[in-house]
Amino acid sequence: MNKPVPVTAIGADQRLFVPESDQPNELGSVRDTINKSGKDLLNLQAAEGYWLFELEADATIPSEYVLLHEYFGSRDKNREAHIQCYLLNRQLEDGSWPLYEQGPGNISATVKSYFALKLIGYNTESGQMLRARQWILGHGGAESANVFTRITLAFFGQLPWRTVPAMPAEIIFLPDWWIFSLDKVSYWSRCVIVPLLIILAYKPVHKLESGKDIQELFIVNPDELKHIDKISRKNMVKSFFYLFDRVLKYVLQFIPLSIRNKSLQKCEYWTRQHMQGVGGNGAIFPAMANAVMALKLTNCKDDDPDLMRGLNAIEDLVIESEDATYVQPCVSPIWDTCLTLSALAEAGLDSEHKSISQAIDWLFQKQIFVKGDWSRRVPTLESGCWAFQFENDFYPDIDDTSMVIMCLLRHDAHKNPEHLKRINQAANWVIGMQNSDGGWGAFDINNHYEYLNNIPFADHGALVDPSTADLTARCIEMLTMLGYDRSFSPIARGLEFLKHDQNDFGGWYGRWGVNYIYGTWSVLAALGLMSEDPHQPYMRKAVHWLKSNQNADGGWGEDCGSYDDIALCGRGESTPSQTAWALLGLIASGEIDSVGVSRGIEFLLKTYQSTPAWIENLYTGTGFPRVFYLRYHGYSQYFPLWALGMYHAAKSGRPSRQQAMLNEGILTPTPSRN
Repeated sequence: MNKPVPVTAIGADQRLFVPESDQPNELGSVRDTINKSGKDLLNLQAAEGYWLFELEADATIPSEYVLLHEYFGSRDKNREAHIQCYLLNRQLEDGSWPLYEQGPGNISATVKSYFALKLIGYNTESGQMLRARQWILGHGGAESANVFTRITLAFFGQLPWRTVPAMPAEIIFLPDWWIFSLDKVSYWSRCVIVPLLIILAYKPVHKLESGKDIQELFIVNPDELKHIDKISRKNMVKSFFYLFDRVLKYVLQFIPLSIRNKSLQKCEYWTRQHMQGVGGNGAIFPAMANAVMALKLTNCKDDDPDLMRGLNAIEDLVIESEDATYVQPCVSPIWDTCLTLSALAEAGLDSEHKSISQAIDWLFQKQIFVKGDWSRRVPTLESGCWAFQFENDFYPDIDDTSMVIMCLLRHDAHKNPEHLKRINQAANWVIGMQNSDGGWGAFDINNHYEYLNNIPFADHGALVDPSTADLTARCIEMLTMLGYDRSFSPIARGLEFLKHDQNDFGGWYGRWGVNYIYGTWSVLAALGLMSEDPHQPYMRKAVHWLKSNQNADGGWGEDCGSYDDIALCGRGESTPSQTAWALLGLIASGEIDSVGVSRGIEFLLKTYQSTPAWIENLYTGTGFPRVFYLRYHGYSQYFPLWALGMYHAAKSGRPSRQQAMLNEGILTPTPSRN
């Protein structure tokens, strides 16, 4: 992937973010850190106006990349040598590979990493491979891997296809009122499933070079395996779906070929339609990889435009360095840009600064006005939203759209009549996507059929996109910034959702960030902005929980393991991003003069490194709880600056940029509701 070309570096003679005369003397260290880190952040802006930081997942993505090129016969030995370095550097002492830094070994990640290394040609008798093999066999063998890994193993002839759950291509025709349909599953599931239906229909077996198989990783001879998913009385719902899967596999052999061909044609049409543009199918690696493999199975030509664009989109995810190479699951320019803009605003940067106007222009260029898959549920709702990536028109998301609106408001974009019109249109879209329970999900409306997480295909437990506290709070915060109050029905309904969703200990679950610290920050930021009485019991409980989980070093941290064990909520090694979230939540709750906030600020000041501003190797982003985590390389750059800016403003007796904008009384026309 080509890195963005930075703008000209900000010279030493540039105006400070916070002038010396504009703050008490005791804030000098805060001021200096804001000025240094703010200028460094400005220097990372791309010439086109956006910010883009690396987005790192676990070892499965680069491993799957190796396997993908094995199938296409396009392996690059030099690149694979650097991927090998990356994989070996991520291996744990016990021989396994984790899903996140300092996490425990994961069977699926370990099987795929071992498989990729063996294909690359790494010595299987080396200590690393021997330990990996021993660990896999000690944890149930390769047959214990998740469904997506089983599909990969079947594709490359390591498992029989009968061990994979049935997903007939005829699913493409199922109506929304049926127990299962594509409209009932999330965006990320939908764009992975449809091309996968083609793969499962063909059941290809790619023949590997002699000696490259991984039969040594199985406890039971794969040819003897039939039903890996076991029926158990401990989970009757899941067992029902396992039984249904076995019946379905028997019935599928009787489906007429004419119906199967029509189904495959429709799946191919859907896949090609969602591959238009340069972003790739769904703009996420698993869906993009499935799409190009599916098209290859249909015997399309090597110069097929959709196939070529899909392969190029995958290559754009590769991050190369001198000694290691890995593959990102996707890219995050919209998210990085709007969060950076908010941090720069709260740090005191003038909205007239060239970098700000350039970034705002770029964001408006990326606003989406076509209707994506979300419109099937709300066909009369107009678009006007933002996605996460450079291009993903079918799947804009509520989180990005809300955050973009708020960063635009912080920089007075609403004072331009044309910009205000487009902000209104985006806000209307967000309101129109509110779920029936009062909350908001990420990509779809009322995508809450959580019983589907029991089907054999969904062993990752993330097939749907229900309401979550972090997204709901974001929308309430955005609407409050626009001038609405609790009398506005969407806010009132959202507040009720949040009150019911709070955990007994006081925190809120964080769906898209790790974890309860992220969710609690999101909610407290919204409640604080709308001037919710901080003395209310439910807010005091949340504030007390945050304070009680502050570490001895003054920071906050939470391990990804809190998704598996709630006893770990709020506990973990301190990180800059999670410390910033906790501080932002406490400051919003009126705790600016508390000892906990002072200690948190001191933590950020003493861990500031200049270049890069703060170092954070731990994962604080969430893809799918319990199975897929993310390290946003930008989180440690803009969130601490944001927290320092909010702290400095409050201690100096000035309103934050967000509060100042709110005090203007800007109120957009009431958006229509579908």
